[in-house]
Amino acid sequence: MKRFLRWLIRAVLKLITKIDVVGYENLPGKDGFVIAVNHLGILDAPMAYYALDDWNLFIPVAEKWELNPFLKWLGKHLNFIFVDRFNPDLKAMREMIKRMSEGQTLVIAPEGTRARDEKMAQGKPGVAYLASKMGWDIVPVSISGSEDRLLWGNLKRLRRTPIRLMAGKPFKLPPLPKEDRERILQEYTDEIMCRIAVMLPERNRGFYAGHPRLKEFLNNQLEQSLT
Repeated sequence: MKRFLRWLIRAVLKLITKIDVVGYENLPGKDGFVIAVNHLGILDAPMAYYALDDWNLFIPVAEKWELNPFLKWLGKHLNFIFVDRFNPDLKAMREMIKRMSEGQTLVIAPEGTRARDEKMAQGKPGVAYLASKMGWDIVPVSISGSEDRLLWGNLKRLRRTPIRLMAGKPFKLPPLPKEDRERILQEYTDEIMCRIAVMLPERNRGFYAGHPRLKEFLNNQLEQSLT
């Protein structure tokens, strides 16, 4: 079934999109890392199965979709973990830690939901907490061009939607200190989100458009381009 679903996902995406993937060389040569990605449209989750050859991955999905019998069935074959977005979900967190310890790759959108205004929202701290606590490598990945508005507009015109996936360099977050943990955790979350935002078009940066850390990344990019 997984082989069929992989073929089906790739066939559909090739039919309706033109996906350009950049940065494969930045993926760690081992399993058990985190891919943190922005979330613009409904096609973002299936693109993980398109872009990665190895399906040793899992994706947290909002608990509301578990009520849909088809998506619940699909989730069994695509390694979904249904997560309560509004309350501490210790069961889901334990399952994520277990799967990561088994070498699976976590693909997660720290925003928690797709950006209906086509701009990044503030990231939630869950992935930063887990990555810091467990010492996991984080690979920031940006998705641009997957906005639902663009997708539906192109479908009406029988055009394929150009989408770009870009992976940045992996990094680790230091262990959380005992003091001032909330502030540091917010800094860690912003670090993840700004590393994604720097790879996005300006129009999609949203909450992080004026963030000082993003400005640092942009200045570094400019300096490198001038040398």
